[in-house]
Amino acid sequence: LWAWGYNAYGQVGDGTTTNRNAPVQIGTAADWASVAAGTAHTVAVKTNGTLWAWGYNAYGQVGDGTTTNRNAPVQIGTAADWASVAAGTAHTVAVKTDGTLWAWGYNAYGQLGDGTTTDRNAPVQIGTATDWASVAADEVHTVAVRTDGTLWAWGYNAYGQVGDGTTTSRNAPVQIGTATDWASVAAGAYHTVAVKT
Repeated sequence: LWAWGYNAYGQVGDGTTTNRNAPVQIGTAADWASVAAGTAHTVAVKTNGTLWAWGYNAYGQVGDGTTTNRNAPVQIGTAADWASVAAGTAHTVAVKTDGTLWAWGYNAYGQLGDGTTTDRNAPVQIGTATDWASVAADEVHTVAVRTDGTLWAWGYNAYGQVGDGTTTSRNAPVQIGTATDWASVAAGAYHTVAVKT
């Protein structure tokens, strides 16, 4: 794992808060599978299915049960069944291998999707569905695709970025249309883009 750039909150993960203008290796582990970056925090999954995070944590977006910034990777819980993870500005969302959806961090606009606007400093399961395929996050909204090809979104919606035909923010996942042929989705700061099969 390698990282570089702005590091005031430890988001590079090298144990310092020194900016880096070239890639630096993060630890010595050689079993990192995927990584995602938020505005000032970073999250990653290892090949053994464990979840790790570091950086800015004022809203609990690291997920270790605290609001303390971390300048090196810390394991989030003990679960070894994390499949993928995405980072928004100050919230994090992830899918487990059993198809369940989890979220934590900043939640003022309902972007976690747990039906509240309460920040969470550790992963909370979003609903009971076990067919989440992928998830994307940015700024203060979240979007996801289920294995049946349906598209879902929630969070801040002042610009219609949720896509449900309104500008009303949503604090739980809402299905976007009735199509069942969505393949992938990505979230910008205040807009969303997706590809169909």
